[in-house]
Amino acid sequence: MAQELVIRTAERGDAAVIAGFNIVVAAETEGKQLDEAVAAKGAVGLFDKPQYGFYIVAEKAGELVGSLMITYEWSDWRNGVYWWIQSAYVKPEFRGVGVFTAIYEYVRARAKEQAGVCGLRLYVEKENATAQRLYERLGMIEKSYKVYEESF
Repeated sequence: MAQELVIRTAERGDAAVIAGFNIVVAAETEGKQLDEAVAAKGAVGLFDKPQYGFYIVAEKAGELVGSLMITYEWSDWRNGVYWWIQSAYVKPEFRGVGVFTAIYEYVRARAKEQAGVCGLRLYVEKENATAQRLYERLGMIEKSYKVYEESF
């Protein structure tokens, strides 16, 4: 499977599919129903604001089968930038065959080539044991932080 995949930086023309993926992942992971118009604007919006991050997609035979978003966090402790993996999604029929692993390895290699990138981070739902095992197999380590949020 991984040999048939094309992993690449997303282009503006991918935004509608990415927005659809984001709608599904929000429902699957958090039980949240995203507004389609807001999700569409949000996906396109990242292409208009590259200082916030970028998307990576996995493509098989011209079809997008997975994606994730990278956003940036400045670390004054490390004098570098963490790349945060967010909105990770793989279509159900392509799960368990190496799609996310291929995307992650692409991101890891790219991050290591970039001067000033000091690491990769992500957050995961507490109950998502499948994803947690995958992240651990990829070499990520669970940290002791909790995430707090105030939404506006």
